[in-house]
Amino acid sequence: MSHTAEIHVPENSPRRVGVVESDARDKTRKVVVAFVARHPKYGKFTKRRTVLHVHDEKNESHVGDRVEVAECRPISRTKSWVLLRVVEKAPVKLLAITEETGR
Repeated sequence: MSHTAEIHVPENSPRRVGVVESDARDKTRKVVVAFVARHPKYGKFTKRRTVLHVHDEKNESHVGDRVEVAECRPISRTKSWVLLRVVEKAPVKLLAITEETGR
C-alpha cells in the first residue's frame, strides 16, 4: 500500500474545474483553471489562469479533458490537489493532434 492510498478529501475542501494541460508524468497531471479578473483601478477584465499539479492515482485523465479537482494535504512539493472525476473527455481530434506533435 502506498502512502497516497489514504488521501482524505474533506467535504468542505475547495474544488475547481479545469482542463488537463499535461499528462506526461505518471500519476500527476497539470491542470489549468482559467478565470476572468477585473482590474482594481481601471475595471478592465483580463483573462488569468492558475496551474495546479494534481494527483491522478489511476491515470484516468488525458490532455484536453475537463476535470474536477479538490484540495488535499500536500502529496509532494508541488502537489496539493487530487483528481475527483473527469467531467468531460477531450474531443478525439484534439487527442490526435497532441499525439502527432508530442505536446
